[in-house]
Amino acid sequence: MTRAEAVAAEIRRRIEVGSLAVGAKLPSIRKAAGQFDVSKNTIVDAYDRLVSAGIAHSRPGAGFTVAERRRQTPSERPRHVAEAVDIASLLNAQLEESFSIRVGDGRPPASWMEESEVRRHLGLLGRHQRSSSDGYGSAMGLPALRERLAFDLMEREVQASPEQILLTFGANHALDLIIRRFLVAGDTVLVDDPGYYPLFAKLKLAQIRMVGVRRTQTGPDLEDLAGKAERERPKLFFTQSLAHNPTGSSTNLPTAHSILTIAARCDMLVVEDDPFVDLPTVRGVGLAPLDQLQNVICVRTFAKTLSASLRCGYIAARPDLIASLAELKMLTTVNSSGHIERLILGLINEGHYRRHLKRLGQRVRQATEMVVPRLLKGGLKLFAEPTGGYYVYLELPPHIDDIELARQGAREGIFIAPGSVFAPAKQTAAAGIRINIAWAEDPRFYDFLFRATQQR
Repeated sequence: MTRAEAVAAEIRRRIEVGSLAVGAKLPSIRKAAGQFDVSKNTIVDAYDRLVSAGIAHSRPGAGFTVAERRRQTPSERPRHVAEAVDIASLLNAQLEESFSIRVGDGRPPASWMEESEVRRHLGLLGRHQRSSSDGYGSAMGLPALRERLAFDLMEREVQASPEQILLTFGANHALDLIIRRFLVAGDTVLVDDPGYYPLFAKLKLAQIRMVGVRRTQTGPDLEDLAGKAERERPKLFFTQSLAHNPTGSSTNLPTAHSILTIAARCDMLVVEDDPFVDLPTVRGVGLAPLDQLQNVICVRTFAKTLSASLRCGYIAARPDLIASLAELKMLTTVNSSGHIERLILGLINEGHYRRHLKRLGQRVRQATEMVVPRLLKGGLKLFAEPTGGYYVYLELPPHIDDIELARQGAREGIFIAPGSVFAPAKQTAAAGIRINIAWAEDPRFYDFLFRATQQR
């Protein structure tokens, strides 16, 4: 944190624990600078942050006071979102296919566009498409794919209707929608530590305060989670339950139950991002089957199991949450790709995806059986036993700097993923590296690793 962020966080903490009541006057800029031993400019910056987040009020000549903050329920639309939806009401009507005469539409008819060429290049997939498939379609995404995904969720003991599924351009798009919908600058969230660094970048961009929850071999550290959830009162907890990135660990049943108990007690939604849930090799317990999408928002993607170029994923949640996320998706991207969604639906319905997953699972097992013994043979230690995903996390000796190790590897043409980049706060980073077992066959990697870790 910068000094201004640290000051703002401390004042926010005092407000949340009741040391500063609603309407209380904050210290003057000069007095606060003395209390926190920082410059007046730093206090001005900190107070501006609190005002922007709606935590404090500023009145000319009266200074700064603690604002009354009503906790927004998950189903409520923030005012600025409601206003934006009203502005885009014409776009929303344009997405509806119930109109037979579309003189108000902003697009030409599909017959005027190159629908025949698109369909020809889509091959078999395009033969049975109707002409309206070249339009935007519903912001929710392809109905047939949502129906199929609802059926797949049911097979995993998650009861969800198609109206509870929103298709997205992959998991990163899904996470971006969730951040925009539920959070405003200055809010606090909990995240896995170590965890998914692209998520951290999105939260930083949105000026969200991240608090890391220690990861263990069996999921989040429950004592750490409970303490921080009670103290910080976060709106969301972002976690990965299965084949966690970067540690490769999975959440077990007692931990999963406890996470949901803590979330309910602290009025906190849990965002469960599991890109490897389809892998047949993955072991562990997801939160969604236990919670049935009451306090859990599921994020899934085909990028890690099918192709990163097919940007397709989905969010599964309560109907009220999905409806508000669909509005935001309409405002930001209008819709996801109907052509990609039809392609994926075809792969699923015709059995290609299931056969592909079976082959992928065999590759994961073979690679794990080859890589793990080679790592352990060198006297190195894994953070957790592999749980059927792509990653294992190698703990480094105390004298090894993982960032410097990555630099050394780069000089030898070896890409290393240092553990430091997976830490929400650099001071919490423990030296380690994430290893993707699919890329760890080359003997030159082990030669480099053993040379580098044995140096003193």
